[in-house]
Amino acid sequence: MGKQFGAKRVGLKRHKTTDKFERSAVARNRKRVKHEVTRSSSPTLPAESSGEESSGGAYEEMSYKEPTMYDKLLTKLRSSNKSVVDAYQRRQVAEDDETDGTESFSISEQENSDEETDNDSLRMQEPDMVGTEEQTEDAETEDDLEASDTDQDDDLSVCGPSAVAASSFSKHVEYNLSKTEAEDLSKKKWKYTWEVSAADVSNCKWVGTGECFLKDADMNSNYGLKQKLYKHWLDVYKTSGGNDFHSSRLRWFFSLCDSYRDILHCEKKPFYHKGLEEDSNIMDAYIMHSLNHIFRTRDLVRKNDGKISKHQESTKEEILPGDSFLDQGFTRPKVLILLPLRSTALRVIERLIKLTPATSKVNVEHIDRFYQDFGSEEVEGDEEMEEQSKNAKPQKPSKPSDHQSLFKGDTRDDFMIGIKFTRKTIKLYGDFYSSDIIVASPLELMTKFGKAAKNKESDTDYLSSIEVVIIDHADVISLQNWSFLTSVVERLNHIPSKQHGTNVMRIRQWYLDGFARFYRQTIILGYYLNPDMNALFNHQCVNYQGKVKSVREHNGVLPKVLSQARQIYERFDADSIAEVDDARLEYFAKKVFPKIKDSEQGGIMLFASSYFEFVRLRNFLKSQNASFCLLGDYTDQRDISRARVWFFEGKRKIMLYTERIHFYRRYKIRGIRNLIIYSLPERKEFYPEIVNMLEGSDDMACTILFSLFDKLRLERIVGSAPAKRMIKSEKGVFVFC
Repeated sequence: MGKQFGAKRVGLKRHKTTDKFERSAVARNRKRVKHEVTRSSSPTLPAESSGEESSGGAYEEMSYKEPTMYDKLLTKLRSSNKSVVDAYQRRQVAEDDETDGTESFSISEQENSDEETDNDSLRMQEPDMVGTEEQTEDAETEDDLEASDTDQDDDLSVCGPSAVAASSFSKHVEYNLSKTEAEDLSKKKWKYTWEVSAADVSNCKWVGTGECFLKDADMNSNYGLKQKLYKHWLDVYKTSGGNDFHSSRLRWFFSLCDSYRDILHCEKKPFYHKGLEEDSNIMDAYIMHSLNHIFRTRDLVRKNDGKISKHQESTKEEILPGDSFLDQGFTRPKVLILLPLRSTALRVIERLIKLTPATSKVNVEHIDRFYQDFGSEEVEGDEEMEEQSKNAKPQKPSKPSDHQSLFKGDTRDDFMIGIKFTRKTIKLYGDFYSSDIIVASPLELMTKFGKAAKNKESDTDYLSSIEVVIIDHADVISLQNWSFLTSVVERLNHIPSKQHGTNVMRIRQWYLDGFARFYRQTIILGYYLNPDMNALFNHQCVNYQGKVKSVREHNGVLPKVLSQARQIYERFDADSIAEVDDARLEYFAKKVFPKIKDSEQGGIMLFASSYFEFVRLRNFLKSQNASFCLLGDYTDQRDISRARVWFFEGKRKIMLYTERIHFYRRYKIRGIRNLIIYSLPERKEFYPEIVNMLEGSDDMACTILFSLFDKLRLERIVGSAPAKRMIKSEKGVFVFC
C-alpha cells in the first residue's frame, strides 16, 4: 500500500539523504515502545553492529530492516511538507536518546519553526498542533478546540485496551487485524450460524455469523450510547408517545448497529407503504448510531489532545509513544449516508438535527439554504389548499398512495451535503474534508468522480476514511442506476492521493496497512432484496466483525389480483446466472412469440423488468418486423402519449413496457387483452397492478416466464412455499386462477 500511495503522489521527490537506516531505527524503536506501553514481553533485538553517524547526528544500527507501512508513508510525506520533516527528525533523535523507557510525545505538522522549542511557544501553538485532521480552509472556532461536555459514561478507552469497560466503538477500532486475517477476509465465504426472531415483524428472523451477540441488554445501561445522546433520545421517544424504550424496535435495531457488524435488512416496510413507524424507528436507530460514532471519535481525539498537551508541559517531550494516541484516519469524514432523492435526504437530515442534543445544536448554520435546496415539508399556502379541498368534491387520486408519498417533495437525485459537528453548532454545507457526515446520492458522487478524473486539482479523498456507510432505500436506488452505487462503494477507503492536513503521527495503523475496508461497517436497508444487493453485501462488505441479515417467509400477493384471467407460469432452464438472459430470450423466441406472431388479435403487452431486457426485446421485435410501440425509460412524453393511443385503438399490436417507467409514472394502460410478463417485477405490488389492467377485457390471457434465478421475485409474488415447489418440480408449467 505504501507503493500505491507513493505512485499517486505525482511530482514528489525523495529526500536526498539516504534514510533506510533511519527508517529501520524508527520501526524498531516504535515497536519497542509499543511493547513497553502494553506491558508485554519485549522481543529479542538483533545484535548491534558498529554504527556510523547519520546526518541528524545520531548513531544508527547498520543492519537494514524492512520499513513498515507507517515509515513508508512518513518518508513519502516528508519530502512535500517541511513540518512533517521537522516532526520526523525530532522523533528519530528522541527515540535514539530514549534509554530509560520515558514516554515521549510528538509535535504535529503545524509547527512553524524547528527553532522554537521553548514551552511557551509550544503552548501557543497547541491548538494548531493537535487534531489537525479537523483543520480546513475555514478556521476552527474556540468551541471546536474546547473539550466536549463531560459525560458520565467514561468508558471511552483513550489509552488503549486497558480501560475497564470499553464501548463497542473502542473495541472495534482498537482491534489489531493481522495480515493473515485480512487475506482470509478478502476470500472468506461467510456461514450464518445463528438466528433470532425479529421483533414485531411476522415471518421474519435475523441470522448472523460468528457468535450471537443479541443478548438481553441491561435496562439500566445506555445501550452503548454516550450519556447525553441516550438521555436526549429517551426524551424524544417519550415525547412522541413511547412508553417502553427497552423493548422497542428502534432500541433493538440500534443494538444491531452498535455491534459494528455489516447489516443487510431488505425486509423493511418503507414510509411510503404505510410503514411510517417502522421506517422512522430504523432511521432513528442508524442516525443515533452515526451520532454516537462521530461524538466518540471526536471525544477520543480531544481527550488525547489534552493528554498530549499536559505531558508536553510537564515532561517537555514531544514524541508520541507506541499506538496509544493513534486515533485518526487520513481525513475527517467518518459516516456516509447514501439516499436516492432529495426528499429522502430532507427527511433524514431533519431527523438528525432533531436527535442531536440541544447543547450540541445551539446554532444550525445554513438551515435556510438547506430548505431552499431540499424543500420543506411545510409548503406555503397549505392552509388555503386544505380549505379548498374540504369544500371540493372528493376525487379518486390518479396515482396510488405509495407513489404520492414517495414522490412528494423534491425528487431530484443529484445532491451532496457535508455536515460538521462542533461543540455547540451543526454546520451544514461544510467543506467535505472538514465534515463529519456526508449525505449524498450515488449519482452526485459519480459526478464528483468524473470531475476528479478530468481535473488533477480536484479529488475525492474525503471518502478515504469512511467508517460507517448507510445505504437507505436501496430498492429505490436499484430503480435509478445500481452500478453507480456499486462504483461508490468500491472507491471507499482507498489511500488518498494527497495529504489533506492530516497529522501523520496519529493515523491508525490499520489505515496505513490498507485495512480500512475491513473495519468499515456497511448497513444496507431496503424494501426488497435482489441479486445485486446480495452481491454487494457478499463481496464488498468484508467487516472483520461479521455479518447480520434479515430473512423472511413471504405470503405472496396473488390474493390482490382481481382479474379473472388465468395466470400461466412457464419455467425455462438456465445453467448459470450468466446465461439466464440468453436462455430467457431464446425461450420467448421459440415458445411464446410464435403464438402471438400468427395471431390477428392485438392488445398484447410485453412487460420487462430491466432496461437491458427492454433493449433486447426491442431489437428482437424489429428483426421480426413486428407491429409494436414503446413505453421505455427514456421515451419522450409525446411519444408515450402517441403510443398509448395507437395501442388502445389497435394501430399497434404489441406494447413494450418496463418496470422502471411504471415505477415513476404508474400509467393505467387501456386495451390490454394478452399480458406477457417477460420477467417478474422486483416490486411485488406491481404484479397485481399490471395484471389487473386486464380487467374487463374479453379472452384475457396472462403468461409469466421464470427460472431458478428468479427465486427472490417469485417468492414475493406467489409466496415462499409455492415458489420452492415451482422451482424444484419436474413440471414446467403452473396455473393460478
